[in-house]
Amino acid sequence: MVDAAFGHPRLAAIYDVLDPDRSDLDAYLAMAEEFGARSVLDIGCGTGVFALLLAERGITVTGIDPARASVDVARGKPGAERVRWLDGDAGDLPPMRIDLVTMTGNVAQAIADPRAWRTTLRGAYEALRPGGRLVFETRDPARRVWEEWAEWTRETTYRMTDIPGVGHVETWAELTDVSLPLVSFRGTHVFAADGDVLTSESTLRFRERTEIERDLHQHGFVVEDVRDAPDRPGREFVFVARRGTTEPVPLGMP
Repeated sequence: MVDAAFGHPRLAAIYDVLDPDRSDLDAYLAMAEEFGARSVLDIGCGTGVFALLLAERGITVTGIDPARASVDVARGKPGAERVRWLDGDAGDLPPMRIDLVTMTGNVAQAIADPRAWRTTLRGAYEALRPGGRLVFETRDPARRVWEEWAEWTRETTYRMTDIPGVGHVETWAELTDVSLPLVSFRGTHVFAADGDVLTSESTLRFRERTEIERDLHQHGFVVEDVRDAPDRPGREFVFVARRGTTEPVPLGMP
């Protein structure tokens, strides 16, 4: 299921305004340069912020996302013609040989279904050239961030944002369920112009480091490094995995 925050056209259109600080992408830009990537596949590209930053640097970029509304927003941005935009998930990719595959932000954790996760890793492996790399971040479960999120209420997270061409939008977030390894929360958006109320239900899967390393190995990757996230030091793992020579396990296997 695609979260309404990304899949509903009205919410996708204001996503960037409500979440303008994407300094978290600096680390991914640095890794693309570090690895000398000339081609990048951005899985879960959303509204295309990272893909467009890469394209500005002369990198050949493909962005894919199952949230059609978000990809439509990306397609309408300046410079969008320099990116190949695809609707779907990693199981829908055409044949390609990419230097680097990325999943920024919450993308890896938002793939909560185990089968969808395996499909994603298999798709990333098949998209990479031999020796190409997959990089993504995921929160460290040991930090138990959901205990901080338990304080989310309408009162503690309420914001009013004036968006040009849209008007005032009220937003707030609430934690709705903790059934580890799954953590769910709800975002509410109220449009003052017509009183429309839209909610987005989101679920993240918290995977242990050893679990992720096992999954990567089973899908043909060699874990080169597990780094700290510069924007959340001590709170996240940033995995750097190289496509190895071992074929991934079939999708039907556990």
